[in-house]
Amino acid sequence: MKRLLSLTLILFLTSCSDDGESKSLTSSSVQTSLPSPFVSGDWYRPSLDTSWQWQLNGKINTSYDVDLYDIDLFDTDTTLIDSLKEEGKKVICYFSAGSYENWREDKDAFPQEALGNTLDGWEDERWLDITNEKLQTVMIARLDLAVLKGCDGVEPDNVDAYDNDSGFALSATDQLLYNIFLANAARERGLSIGLKNDLSQVNELEPYFDFALNEQCNAYNECDLLQPFIDNNKPVFNTEYDAAYVNNTNNKRDILCQNTNELQLRTLILPLNLDDSFRYSCN
Repeated sequence: MKRLLSLTLILFLTSCSDDGESKSLTSSSVQTSLPSPFVSGDWYRPSLDTSWQWQLNGKINTSYDVDLYDIDLFDTDTTLIDSLKEEGKKVICYFSAGSYENWREDKDAFPQEALGNTLDGWEDERWLDITNEKLQTVMIARLDLAVLKGCDGVEPDNVDAYDNDSGFALSATDQLLYNIFLANAARERGLSIGLKNDLSQVNELEPYFDFALNEQCNAYNECDLLQPFIDNNKPVFNTEYDAAYVNNTNNKRDILCQNTNELQLRTLILPLNLDDSFRYSCN
């Protein structure tokens, strides 16, 4: 992977057409550097050996003896969050920062012009135009909700639109700037924040994030790309879904766990819909 030496920021100017619709106009490119990471303040920073549970669907199983729970921001009430924290557990709250979900309570806050193609395999979600500045207001409100509910941190999902068929001409720089906006805004509010997938930008984004959450880096032979987090004493929470790991076919789960433990990853084998119907931990 090549590290970006200089980044091109495309400035978007807003104009109105004769029919009153907002349009984005691209001006000339200018050279810029990335914003600095937000570093002043006190927020949760998980350690390399943090144990965890990830469940986004169904009644949350609170019986696991782990350090951290990753659960849905909208679907989890404050009573459950408070209960987990009283038991000494940290709570990370999940929300999608790169897609529109048509069932969320704040769905009407999204600008229609920012809604793109449907996510592959998730017909109720659409990619977002992350260059649309109106989205920042929506995401800040979600971060504020996480603070209000007592979350210790957040897991923003779908932060790799530029590398998918989003329906928009998004660049790697667009994604870097959007992800950095999320990270700094979270930390400014005293929230820990994790980088979800987006492996090709790990080198640039690691300083802005407190942990990584990755899906299937073992299945795709990509776990080495997460090494910058480990090198900086930040945990990598890894989940695998492959049936061979679930069933331990030809000892594949045993081999997986041996390999991920050597890499210091915190690996779980879970169902794709994250409903706690089964759970295998390598740690």
